Amino acid sequence: MEASFLEQFGIDWKLFLSQLINFVVILIVLRFFVYKPVLKIIKERNKKIQEGLDKAKEAGIRLHEVDQIAKEKIREANNEAISIMNATQLKAKELENSLQQKIEQSHLRSQKELEENYKKQQTQAQEVVFKNAVDLVKKTIIKTVQLKPADIDDSLIVKAIESIKNEK
Repeated sequence: MEASFLEQFGIDWKLFLSQLINFVVILIVLRFFVYKPVLKIIKERNKKIQEGLDKAKEAGIRLHEVDQIAKEKIREANNEAISIMNATQLKAKELENSLQQKIEQSHLRSQKELEENYKKQQTQAQEVVFKNAVDLVKKTIIKTVQLKPADIDDSLIVKAIESIKNEK
């Protein structure tokens, strides 16, 4: 009955068996020489792709860290620059105050020197005037002596000179 069943469908069992053996041989040959090498190549590529993705992810993380470090360094540099500028401004104000004080002291010294020189010149002028006054008085006395020597008194001359000196 079996033979009749296979014959009804037009299947020759010898031919079917030979084709089945050929199929199994081709399947085994393809599996060892094509499927396994192709599967190995695909696994290697997947592994390389995964490594590349992992490295890219790691590089992204490192880039983010470096970016954060750079931002922090920039903030620190800005803060340092601001502190340096503030310190410079304070030093400039101190220097300005110091220079202002030196200028004021120099001005006061100059003013005192001018006052001292003025007083010296006044004193010298007065001495010259008194010296000339003494000469003038002597000449006046000589002339008055020539006119009337009895009327001139030495005590009068001394009093006149002392009163002139006291007027200083």
